[in-house]
Amino acid sequence: MGICRLSLLTSGAVMPSSDAAQRVRYDVPHRLPGLQRRKRYLISKYTDACDLSTRASSAAQSTAPSPDIDWDSLGFGLANVADTMYVASIEADGTEWSGNLQPYGPLQLDPSAQVLNYGQSVFEGMKAQRTAEGHIVLFRPDCNAERMQEGAKRLSMVAPSTEQFVSAVEDVVRANASMVPPLGKGALYLRPLLMGTGPILGLGPAPSYTFCIYCAAVGSYFKGGQLSPIHLKVDTEFHRSAPRGMGGTKAAGNYSPVLVTQLAAKKEGYSDVVYLDAKHDKYLEEVSSCNIFVKHGNVISTPPISGSILPGVTRRSVIELARSKGYEVKEEPVSIESAMEADEIFTTGTAVVLSAVGSLTYKGTRRDFGENGEPTATALELYESLTGLQQERIPDTFGWIHKVC
Repeated sequence: MGICRLSLLTSGAVMPSSDAAQRVRYDVPHRLPGLQRRKRYLISKYTDACDLSTRASSAAQSTAPSPDIDWDSLGFGLANVADTMYVASIEADGTEWSGNLQPYGPLQLDPSAQVLNYGQSVFEGMKAQRTAEGHIVLFRPDCNAERMQEGAKRLSMVAPSTEQFVSAVEDVVRANASMVPPLGKGALYLRPLLMGTGPILGLGPAPSYTFCIYCAAVGSYFKGGQLSPIHLKVDTEFHRSAPRGMGGTKAAGNYSPVLVTQLAAKKEGYSDVVYLDAKHDKYLEEVSSCNIFVKHGNVISTPPISGSILPGVTRRSVIELARSKGYEVKEEPVSIESAMEADEIFTTGTAVVLSAVGSLTYKGTRRDFGENGEPTATALELYESLTGLQQERIPDTFGWIHKVC
């Protein structure tokens, strides 16, 4: 049996660092001063904690999908969470992140952690997919890194550089390559998460930060399936965000407030909720978890990035893709009246990809789009082009595909 050495991360967390493959647990006297306890974390419920580098190397050599998963029955959740995650830390005044791959499991935080008290947290959503060329790829990961950096700046946090971000995501994908579904069966959804985990009592930025990436094999976000049109209800009671507020930041705190209306709408049979702007209460902003597009003739309109809606990576890509196909794309305010008279509506996002809207309901009036149960023409065209590019079924003339292995 090997000797399991300890390495001290900058956050104060003690992590196993030998080649021993064993459960490790360190007992810490309860009465040690708080900051000292933080430097001697209990490391429990982790197995094979010291041989992840070897496992990551093996995964890179054998990337076939796991035979233990029913790839035809994937939902969008944690039923097939991957075994390995990445965790790194840094002091607020530090210059280098210290991190490694670890078995997926609990993160230990003090009750006084900034994120638990004042909410310093931003996250990203990404996917790794298999392609027709036999590769495992990411889609524009540099854009996710840049958006996390912008969110961190807004919340006064320390963020990893683009190089550090992308490298860590690649490591997680390689270590969990067997969890990437077969071509066309789904994707490995990745959740990079940045948190202010250092302890603090008064309001202020955290003294240290944690950057974590975990992942899970997923299928369609909406229950009806990827190509089934979704049904949206326009909310007239709440607003998602306000001008000059936080709506354009992928902060954790932006999402739970939508649940009260989203859950109520789902009970009524809707897929999700569309929010209007807070100033005029008449212009579309976005859906709970995705951006929205409205088509009239050859013109596709989408709400502009003005600080109250999320600058989606898929949104940005679909705008460029649609323009390359000859559509006139306008980033402009879209009134609810215009949306109710549109030829088509569709939504975009990493999780939802691109979903046609089958109906939009506003103050009890429902407008249907397309044939019942079938995606509308432009939505299907752009979906096929986007996923064809992401899966290397068509040439990537934009340079968006990032090959991992």
